[in-house]
Amino acid sequence: MVALSIHEALVKNDVKSLSKQEITKTLEVPPQQSMGDYAFPCFVLAKTLKKAPNQIANDLSANMESGLIERVEAVGPYVNVYLDKTFTGKAIVEEILNEREAYGSPSLGNGEQITIDLSSPNIAKPFSMGHLRSTVIGNALANIMQKCGYTPVKINHLGDWGTQFGKLITAYKQWGEEEKVKAEPIKELLALYIHFHEEAEVNPELEVQGRYWFKQLEDGNQEALALWKWFREVSLVDFQRIYQLLGVEFDSFQGEAFYNDKMEPVVNELEEKHLLSESDGAMVVGLDEFNHPPCLIKKSDGATLYATRDLAAALYRKKEYSFAKALYVVGGEQSLHFKQVFEVLKKMGYTWAADMHHISFGMMLKDGKKMSTRKGKIVLLEEVLKEAIELATENIESRNHELENKEEVAKSVGVGAVIFHDLKNYRQNDIEFSLESMLTFEGETGPYIQYTYARACSILRKGMNQVEIVEQSYQAFQDDKAWTVLSLLMKFEEVITHAYHQFDPSQIAKYTIDLAQAFNKYYATVRILEEDNQLGSRLQLVEATTIVLKEGLRLLGLKAPEKM
Repeated sequence: MVALSIHEALVKNDVKSLSKQEITKTLEVPPQQSMGDYAFPCFVLAKTLKKAPNQIANDLSANMESGLIERVEAVGPYVNVYLDKTFTGKAIVEEILNEREAYGSPSLGNGEQITIDLSSPNIAKPFSMGHLRSTVIGNALANIMQKCGYTPVKINHLGDWGTQFGKLITAYKQWGEEEKVKAEPIKELLALYIHFHEEAEVNPELEVQGRYWFKQLEDGNQEALALWKWFREVSLVDFQRIYQLLGVEFDSFQGEAFYNDKMEPVVNELEEKHLLSESDGAMVVGLDEFNHPPCLIKKSDGATLYATRDLAAALYRKKEYSFAKALYVVGGEQSLHFKQVFEVLKKMGYTWAADMHHISFGMMLKDGKKMSTRKGKIVLLEEVLKEAIELATENIESRNHELENKEEVAKSVGVGAVIFHDLKNYRQNDIEFSLESMLTFEGETGPYIQYTYARACSILRKGMNQVEIVEQSYQAFQDDKAWTVLSLLMKFEEVITHAYHQFDPSQIAKYTIDLAQAFNKYYATVRILEEDNQLGSRLQLVEATTIVLKEGLRLLGLKAPEKM
């Protein structure tokens, strides 16, 4: 909106070298509100106009009033832009009220598909807090991609193959009891897995047996296959319950095992393209030109590896989905692995490898250390979610025990608290697991934003019952607190665009915090429901805020209860 007005003003000054999109990227927000609403840096025009940025700023400031712009001021190499608050405010709320949830949608995609590899827990192991990050970051990115005009394809690349299943089969045959596994599948399978590693420390023969049983599984041994299928089925039932709590759905559950018959063609293609070489009996693809170690394709015993499987998966997904981008939401410790996979694809001649991105993230730590399933040092996500819901229920009972749909609201608030605690942090940062900070219902939290939304909905319900004001004035938007809210509403598309380009949901989380805080300051100082000729415009501002808050929460994977 503002970029369009500045673009019109520049065209009026015979400056036509910048598009609206380029202006959007270059606009800055001054450090103080007294310096204007936006600052346009004239450095970007110096080369085209062959003038000093200060001179360009002075020239433009003489004739730049246009549309939403009330006045401009040249300050060094910048043109500081002051918007007409009444005119701009009216335009903003009208656009939001007309477009509703479609407001703020950048036209970046055209329905093209983007595959997103997310969550991907190992079967026969519980869903821990360590899996939360990939799940909620990936889900939020899928929502953001969809908002930007793409079609996301959410793939749960299950860890359903590998040596660990040989170990688990060994453990089950040694100590497992069918009835115990049937009664509490994941709990019992985890206990067996932990017990295997404890025993293997004093009895190395167990590791040999584990490798033997995985080889049996690879060779199609009926007993091994039957156990593996059983472990997979009970795991998926367990996972599905947690995904329903989180509100996360998938388009595909094709895991590692799906690519078992798709790896040999990849190895053959690498051989045909003369990319494979031998190293200590293993087959590798050299990556010296990328300054990376060789990518291991086949071990000396002929077994394929994660890289082989991911190459097969990439080729399958490109053929199946014809993706515009492929995102892998996987922890930062796998950074080298994905660099190698993408580089091998480039060497194979697939230019679309440039559209593949590893969306890395920091670890979920407990007492400063990485959580480990092997050592039993994990926090179960389902237990955290249940505790969060219980706490939300207690808060609702104490504040509004007559609330309808208490159970549903408590679930939305409790689960939202856990999701938002993760997403408000920049994804590359490690997060220390802290139930206390995660479940705080004050400050920069999901429940705080949900409560702000519910409060705004309550104002609207009361306002609709008041006397209809015939005369309408937008002078209310001159108020500083109102203008702060309006300025944030205007930036929604800009925030989404940045979150898209940087694969960073935390920008939307921080934006919703800023908007909720600005609205609460407005609510605390302005008599919104006072019956005067500005009541209608104030209610429009409240409604516009509810639309954007709800959409911001939705993008993050949170629900917005209208009553709390």
